[in-house]
Amino acid sequence: HWAVPAIHVAGTKGKGSTAAMLGRVLTAAGYRAGVFTSPHLDRVEERIAVDGETCSAEELVELVDRLRPAVDAMDRAARACDPPEEGATYFELVTAMAMLHFARRKADAAILEVGMGGRLDSTNVCRPVVSVITSISYDHTQQLGDTLESIAREKAGILKPGVPVVSGVVDPGPREVIREACHEKECRLVELGVDFDFQYEPPRRLESAPGMGKIDFRRRKGGVDDRLDDVPLCLLGRHQAANAAVALAVLGELREAGWQIPEEVVRTSLADLAWPARVEVIARRPAVVLDTAHNLASVDALVRVLDESFQVARRLLLFATTQDKDFRGMLSRLAPKFDQVTLTRYLTNPRAVPPEELAAVAEEVVGRPCTACETPAEAWEQVRSLAGPDDLICVTGSF
Repeated sequence: HWAVPAIHVAGTKGKGSTAAMLGRVLTAAGYRAGVFTSPHLDRVEERIAVDGETCSAEELVELVDRLRPAVDAMDRAARACDPPEEGATYFELVTAMAMLHFARRKADAAILEVGMGGRLDSTNVCRPVVSVITSISYDHTQQLGDTLESIAREKAGILKPGVPVVSGVVDPGPREVIREACHEKECRLVELGVDFDFQYEPPRRLESAPGMGKIDFRRRKGGVDDRLDDVPLCLLGRHQAANAAVALAVLGELREAGWQIPEEVVRTSLADLAWPARVEVIARRPAVVLDTAHNLASVDALVRVLDESFQVARRLLLFATTQDKDFRGMLSRLAPKFDQVTLTRYLTNPRAVPPEELAAVAEEVVGRPCTACETPAEAWEQVRSLAGPDDLICVTGSF
């Protein structure tokens, strides 16, 4: 029996960061918070965490063993169909493992990030106390549709009757789709730009020293403005400030429902959140930035951060991605912003785009030679040998 209050987070961009922020704040406020995110960077256990502690390898094995009889039964039933059907998917299994882990740990809240879309996502079995849609942009168009409105309809599939909705969507078309879905389900809608807003001050000269941005947050309720000014934000970029504003609006909803979340806890949590590979500065002289941008909107967000928060002599790009991504569009926006472009591939992922194909696209965009390397290690050595202490290396293209 699933009895853990859920905060269900959908969106094209920002849902993982928003979920991480909410989990960090709730843990610091004294609640046992489970956070389910995807994909992972190094280990599948990263997807399942309670109070910031990822599921251990031993716990993961126990969860697999616990689910195995049910999965075997599902697979037998699927094969018995005429024609035979597919059994449970990888993501469905990991979702079930996360929910079981949170229940076992007696979590006070489960922050569940949608894997893809929303309506048909395996996380959509939850009964949330708040539903969240962070943003709408183009991604997974083969599955979700090729218009922002069709993508918004899939995301709005997480809405449950009478459950409040916090939305960070600002584009008119998808915003109207979400409004209609809320009206149909009788959900109270809390919108960015209408019911809450923010201003962002980015950090500068991050190639020289660490720094944090700041946001001023305003929430309107019953004709009264609720303000939270000069909130430090360790995650970089206006897109992360928008995610933080969505998280703050969600926390406002939880407060009204009786959750005790002190302001000082919120400030401290947003200042010290660790969320790797999201415009993460991992070295200086030369500056090295690691980012998981994998669609046009996230590439635009990355470029904006590099423009406003770094002042370097030259920029060097190291890029790889998968065949289902709009790599031509991504490179058309990235490559002109860099003085040197190096392309590589994953070693074991069958969806990897050959570096020669990426290089051909990049050369067409920038009108000069780009370097293709067969292995990531070779690509890193190439870029590192070219970078001087006053330069910046950016590694991006996908998780």
